[in-house]
Formats: sequence, C-alpha cells, structure tokens
Amino acid sequence: MSKTKIKYICSSCGYESLRWIGKCPECESWNSFTEEIVETSQRKANISKSRFSYNKILDISANEDDRIKTGIIEFDRVLGGGIMPGSVILLGGDPGIGKSTIAMQAAASIKEKVLYVTGEESEKQIKLRSGRLKVKSDSFFVQAETELSNILGAIKEISPSVVIIDSIQTTYRNELENSPGTITQIRECAAMLMEEAKKNHYSVIIIGHVTKEGMIAGPKILEHMVDTVLQFEGESNHSFRILRAQKNRFGSTNEIGVFEMREDGLREVSNPSELFLSEREKQIPGSVVTSSVEGSRPILLEVQALVTPSNFGYPQRVSNGFDQKRLSILLAVLEKRAGVRASVHNVFVNVAGGIRVIEPAVDLAVCVSIASSLIDKVVDNQTIIIGEVGLGGEIRSVGHIEKRIQEAQKLGFKNAIVPTGNLKGIKQSDKIKVIAVENVKDAITKLL
Repeated sequence: MSKTKIKYICSSCGYESLRWIGKCPECESWNSFTEEIVETSQRKANISKSRFSYNKILDISANEDDRIKTGIIEFDRVLGGGIMPGSVILLGGDPGIGKSTIAMQAAASIKEKVLYVTGEESEKQIKLRSGRLKVKSDSFFVQAETELSNILGAIKEISPSVVIIDSIQTTYRNELENSPGTITQIRECAAMLMEEAKKNHYSVIIIGHVTKEGMIAGPKILEHMVDTVLQFEGESNHSFRILRAQKNRFGSTNEIGVFEMREDGLREVSNPSELFLSEREKQIPGSVVTSSVEGSRPILLEVQALVTPSNFGYPQRVSNGFDQKRLSILLAVLEKRAGVRASVHNVFVNVAGGIRVIEPAVDLAVCVSIASSLIDKVVDNQTIIIGEVGLGGEIRSVGHIEKRIQEAQKLGFKNAIVPTGNLKGIKQSDKIKVIAVENVKDAITKLL
C-alpha cells in the first residue's frame, strides 16, 4: 500500500523541504522550489540471488571501435569518436537553436536501426521536416508517444541501436501522479531510460529544454545521471552553431563542433578559421586576429574593440563572446602597466562569428585591439597575436603554440606575436616571422 505526500523540491540542486521557502539553503538560489507529489511505499525489498550479475574485469570484452558513427564528423568529434553503445546523452540548447535538426540528421546518417520518439510533434510533422532535411533511411523509425511504458514497448519490439527522446520534458510515467515536465517525472523517466539502455546495450539521446538562465530544465541530478551532456550554442542573428561537451565520460570536454544553419539543415564547417575571418575588414583600428585551441583543433578568430568617449559618470564595459570580468581585469592592467588610459572611455569588445572564447591565450589580442581603437591606429592585418596577460603586465606562455602557428601559416599570415616563453617550442620557418614579447607595453609598442 503506497501513500502520497507533498514536498517542495529545489529544481537547481534537488534539496527537499516540507514547506515552500524562497531561498534554497543548499545552493542559495531564489524561487527554485516546486511542489511535487512524492509516493512512499511500505513494501520491503525482495533480494534474490538470481537477480545478481557480475563478472571478472578480465572476462569483460569492450573496444573503442564499438562506437556508433553518426556520419556527422563534427558531432562524432565532440562525442569522442562516436556514440558509445549503452550510453545516455543529454542534448540541451535554446529554443529553435537546432537540437531536433541535428538529432534527426544524425539519426538519418546512422546505418543501424534508430527510433525517434517525438512528444512535441506528430508523425506527419516529422515526415515534413525529414523531407526538408532530405532524410532517406530505411532504418529510421518514428514514434509519436509521451508515455514511457509505450516507448519502452516500442524499443523492445524494434530493438534499435540508438533511441532519440524529443523531449524528456514531455515524457511521463503513468505510475506517478505528477504532471509531465515536473522534477519527479523528469528524474524518474531519465532513470528508467538509463537503466534500460545499460541493461540492453542501446544508446539514448535525450533532448532537453533550457531555462531562461540557459540551464537545462529539470533537476540538476539529471546532468549527473547521464554519461554525456552536450550544449548547442549560437546567436539567433548568426547562422553559426557551436556544439560543446560540458561532460563526457567517453571523451574530451574540450572539443567543439562548428555548424552552419541553412534552409536544408545544419552543415558542418570543416575549416572554422577561414569562415570566421572571411568577412574581416582588412584595415580598421581595433581589429586583430588571435588563435584559440578548442580540444585538439586551433581556430583563428577576429577580436574587435571599439573605444568611445563616455558622456556619463560610469563608462560602459560590454563584451560579446568574451568574459566581462576578464575584460575589467585587462583594462586595469592596460592602465597600470602600459599607460593606456581607457578608464574614462566606453569599451566594447566582440569576438566575431558568435563564438564564445574562454581560454586566456586571447588576452593579449584583446589588449592590443583596445589600444588600437583608443589611439586610432591599425594593426598589420598579416599579424596574429597570441598570449596570456598577467596582473603584472607580463605575457605568459600558452599551450599548443606550434599548432596555432601552423594554422596561421596555412591561412597566409606573415607575422606572429607570441610570448617569450614559447620561443623554445617553435620551429622557425621562412613563411612566418615569429616575434617574441615580454610584456603588454612591449607588444603595443611593436604593433602600434
């Protein structure tokens, strides 16, 4: 005999309370508690020897080559080489970013059986979208269903290698009295899907909605349960999309996949550097080129800065694609160590192409672009600038310097500004001149 009672659960961390409170005492987030119906059962656990299954580690066979290739190189790169059998992948992103599109394109490219479960569209709507994406696959099955037991029944009948759930917020279990999309339903449905996937060795791609803050809707424990968490990023006014792994048990979390959204779906971008620099203005103050390494791949990016006089008491500090707190630190270093007085000016920094940069190797490029815009002098458009800036104004060495230089050389750059500490790791070439700098002031003097 089961009983039900009401609890309030924090949607951010899963903390439970018997009453509603405004601020979560565990994660300190505000207005995150939602009312949930919790079932308590009086049944005792029935332990049977026949239920246990275990093996020696030496007797278990597993191979990296067992991964399922999606046929989309950028998607496989982010996953670590393909979909690992038995894994559960959570794919999140803003509405309209292309989550369902990339899932359908991957499903159409996989040579093995795929079951696409849609809880938001009908089968006819999926058919129309598949026609636009030019999907032609005899092993692609579609089910319009939201009740979990019916979904598991279809999986048992079809025996697919990959199951796509679009989306987890629409899926529910009949045994629970909570509405679809609540924390309890999302958690229990994901747990059941993960248990069945591990037991029967098929992979599950779960598509999840995001909140206004950009976090995947539902309990935070959902991200801990799954094997891989993928985030699909992009600006609505840009055609480029970035697929990034926030968690990956079977690969690196540093790799990214770059896509371009078109009318017939997402197209892979095999050479992002060339694409991001294709619309660059050649002779304009505040524009410099730098290199960011995402996983194993160097990407050349254009950093733009615009410095204008401030008519108000507090100058504006706005950044797009670059950390705003980091920008404030670099402005302080510029003023104290290099004599670049931008404290009474508005400073706007943009990383062209809609990509977000998090590594410190672009610090020097940001500093030089700000100085270039402030004094209205152009940096040589055949020069690439690489280096991390310390609080003392020193230029610190960065990793993968040889890869960055090779990528710049491939695209025709003639000069490379690098930290002095990286000179030992660079093979000198006649095609590109490497110039070492020790501090920010030295770099600005040589470039401007």
